[in-house]
Amino acid sequence: MTTHIDHLTSLHTALIDSRNGYEEALKDAEGKGLTPLFRDMIALRTNHADELKTHLLGLGAQSDDKGSFMSAIHRAVISLRSVFTDLDESILPGLIDGEDRIIGYYDDAIDSVLPGSRENAALVAQRTVLKSKVADMRMRKLMAAE
Repeated sequence: MTTHIDHLTSLHTALIDSRNGYEEALKDAEGKGLTPLFRDMIALRTNHADELKTHLLGLGAQSDDKGSFMSAIHRAVISLRSVFTDLDESILPGLIDGEDRIIGYYDDAIDSVLPGSRENAALVAQRTVLKSKVADMRMRKLMAAE
């Protein structure tokens, strides 16, 4: 049985992995393409991961600020992609898919916490901000297709 702490830990790890991927993308973009988006997502991920870490520590759980093995895979994929193409709107579908997976982690964590609690409110607020960012990415993708 998956516990609330397991859901929070999985979400925290996904946020760290994603942040690491965006950091690699920012490096490889060299100031072109989606650089502003990468910067925004790094800041968002850092803020959300730090807030979640506080909740985890309050529950007596450990948190890993390095991420999982997937961090290395995200970095490698981004680096390889940047060799063959610019990190521009063409990568938005992959970013959106990744963000949708993270929204799923939020849903699992929110479902595992007491409704109306301070922790629930924090998770819902983070998910709301992320959903807004994903909506912006979808709009940008549509505009790029025109």
